[in-house]
Amino acid sequence: MTTAPAPNRRRLSALVLGVLLLAGGATAYTLHAAAGRPDPAAATADPGFTLDTGSPGALWFRDTATGRVARQDPAAPGERVALGPRCDRFHAAADTALCLQLRPGVPARSYVLVLDRRLREVRRMSLPGIPDRARVSASGRVLAWTTFASGDSYATAAFSTRTSILDLRTGYLVKSIEQIPLTLDGRRHHAPDVNFWGVTFAADDNRFYATAATGGRTYLVEGDLGKWAARTLKENVECPSLSPDGTRIAYKKKVSADPRAPWRLHVLDLATLRDHPLADPRSVDDQAAWTGPDTVAYAYGGAVWTVRADGTGTPRRLAAGATSPATPR
Repeated sequence: MTTAPAPNRRRLSALVLGVLLLAGGATAYTLHAAAGRPDPAAATADPGFTLDTGSPGALWFRDTATGRVARQDPAAPGERVALGPRCDRFHAAADTALCLQLRPGVPARSYVLVLDRRLREVRRMSLPGIPDRARVSASGRVLAWTTFASGDSYATAAFSTRTSILDLRTGYLVKSIEQIPLTLDGRRHHAPDVNFWGVTFAADDNRFYATAATGGRTYLVEGDLGKWAARTLKENVECPSLSPDGTRIAYKKKVSADPRAPWRLHVLDLATLRDHPLADPRSVDDQAAWTGPDTVAYAYGGAVWTVRADGTGTPRRLAAGATSPATPR
């Protein structure tokens, strides 16, 4: 029998060792990720912690220290009760809450949990990607969420998203709205690079607004679920949020080519398509939430802030260690 030369045996041994180390590293990473995240099956609220508790106008959000949904009443600013389910993204309206959870392991996958008014799970879905945006319509009947299919930031060009819509009235799920017929500048637009994200619903639970990106540009689109069609309204609009009266859109506008600080929050008048900047000059990467007819809340720097929608005043911190603000009632 011919014996392999010593150098070849050494190279073969090194190769086998390298494969074993890589396999061990991957296993260790998966185990570490699984150990560092809560069990999704245990993501339930403590008894008595429901969307009905708290004062009217209470702020709900994700507590970053625990990962659990928390509530802060306006009469006790700075105090919170964090007894809700564990979520990476959260939103709620009326009698429905939406909770997105990043599942452990690779490749990245997420759970979408639909919760009732008692924050009990009534439906669970698994989908690829990293949780990014979550929205519940004002009636609580229609839900939307966005995940990063690749990448994890809107500040770079190397990302793609997947946005879904669920109608609780019929149980119908649109797994991806990327195939919706899109009219851009009056003409039907066909392109493989179209991405949608940041859905917000009108009061009729049929009309919606979202961001569409194609050709290196972003647009505010108005969509119609019944007709299954969408059209662009204005360029350079990301993560829209429709005001309670349906007349204005809060959104982030790209104002700089600096990837470290590209955006500033603006409010758009839908009747005139004119906009104005809000009083917070910082670069906010969030889908703002209207907390009243004239105020919006958003996450920045690990805290939830609020500012007036008319561009006056100064930003005010509502809750430290918080993301995903919502006012369900």
